[in-house]
Amino acid sequence: MRARTLSLALAVPAEAAATLALPGVLGAALDDVTAGRQLWPGAVLLLVVLAAGAGFAALAAAAGPACAAATTLDLRRALLRHVLAVGPAGQRRTAGDLTARLVGSAADAGGALPARLGAFTALLTSAGAVAGLGLLSPWLALAFFAGVVPGVLLVRLFLRTAGGAFLRYQEAQGELAARLTGALDGVRSIHAAGAEDREAARVLGALPELGAAGRALWTAQRRTVWQATLLVAAVELAVLGTAGRLVAAGALAPGALAAAAGWAALGVGFFEQVEALVGVAHARAGLARVQEVLAEGEPDHGALDLPDGPGALVFEQVSVRDGERLLLGPLDLTVAPGSTLALVGRSGSGKSLLAALAGGLRRPDGGRVLLDGAPVGALRPAERRRAVGYAFERPLLAGRTLREALDGAGPEDTAAALAAGFIGRLPLGADTPLGRLRLSGGELQRLGLARLLGQRPRVVVLDDATSSLDTVTEYQVTRALAESTRGRTRLVVAHRAQAAARSDLVAWLDGGRLRALAPHGELLADPEYRAVLAGAPLAAAAR
Repeated sequence: MRARTLSLALAVPAEAAATLALPGVLGAALDDVTAGRQLWPGAVLLLVVLAAGAGFAALAAAAGPACAAATTLDLRRALLRHVLAVGPAGQRRTAGDLTARLVGSAADAGGALPARLGAFTALLTSAGAVAGLGLLSPWLALAFFAGVVPGVLLVRLFLRTAGGAFLRYQEAQGELAARLTGALDGVRSIHAAGAEDREAARVLGALPELGAAGRALWTAQRRTVWQATLLVAAVELAVLGTAGRLVAAGALAPGALAAAAGWAALGVGFFEQVEALVGVAHARAGLARVQEVLAEGEPDHGALDLPDGPGALVFEQVSVRDGERLLLGPLDLTVAPGSTLALVGRSGSGKSLLAALAGGLRRPDGGRVLLDGAPVGALRPAERRRAVGYAFERPLLAGRTLREALDGAGPEDTAAALAAGFIGRLPLGADTPLGRLRLSGGELQRLGLARLLGQRPRVVVLDDATSSLDTVTEYQVTRALAESTRGRTRLVVAHRAQAAARSDLVAWLDGGRLRALAPHGELLADPEYRAVLAGAPLAAAAR
């Protein structure tokens, strides 16, 4: 990365210096011809300048994209590490928005150095060209400066307009990506409900803002291009007219006319760099969106070690908010060591949210969560992960192979999760690359359960972790889990009466509040509780 940056930083100014020297060298060579002097010294110098300019231009053309690619890679790594470090506890952005920033905004920001260096060098080249005109004659510099003031105003107006338009464009892209991601996640439900047209209209609802931002950018670019074209022509005409009169009056040598023409073109070249200015505005907008995420501080992960204990879990006046809206609590709840607590409630009642608080996947906005007397939020991340294990409805397999994804789960763990059978049927077994796996929802859940068992956590949290299993497999897996996790504290998000019946206690959540805490058998007397479990057998199953 450093070598590419140094190469770019050397090549761009060196190319500009060679380009800036070319009109003067060419004018001197023409004066040699008109004066009858030897041609070869001027011709050799002209060839050297041309070769140097071509060589440095080639180096800049190679180093620029390489530098942009390396910077983009670094930004994407930093952004990804930050998002993963923040985790679900501190993440407030949608997956689609983060994807747009990671893929699009980081790439735009990666071109910031080449774009800025190119624009800055163009500015210096213009300044050097004006100095060259001034050395030929102060009148030439004055003729050039007549067009500088409107040119500077034109550039500033374009950067201000284009920068805002680019930012709005990228924000609209992020919103479109977020909506599309949500639609793809629920594509089966959309098809089942015949809601394709409605969902397409919702997803594409971000297009008007995207189109408006794009049109604003193109309008600014179009306006700047034709204005810059007229300005450049007027300035060059003024400089060349002045130079011609000076040559005719004998105040300048004939070669100076060629030098003046070259320096005039270089001087106004900065105002023709609309594409370079677009690149600068694009990079600024992309960098702003990347830095917006990176500037969000990571949550304090804590530094405490977890003391030995049986797995006592206590929620003290915990509450969770989304802005001004109260999602959960405040509530007090104690889960006795080695017991099983089922979380029951309608969709949106806060079951998964409460389960996430247990292991620090979500931080409470009020109150605290204690594990064996230690605040969960103050524990080191490795301690939390070691002590509280999760299995979800749709677990993510991380790693290159299935063995890495199982994260140390042994044969007894895969057997308990009833995963050993289909793992053994894979051509490469546990060494099968994850990219080659084609798993059903039930198989994926069993792998998630095996990984959980291999973790040997003090507290086991099952969040709809067997919903994709058929009845027989669920019964077998549940019995094996009960045996494998005997003596550990268990928190189960329950949607079926059987799961609630097998628990020691049921925490009935309603609208984010703890409505009741009692055994399943006692709660069955309440018709509203039975309605929550409607569709599942209501009779208490034997433990």
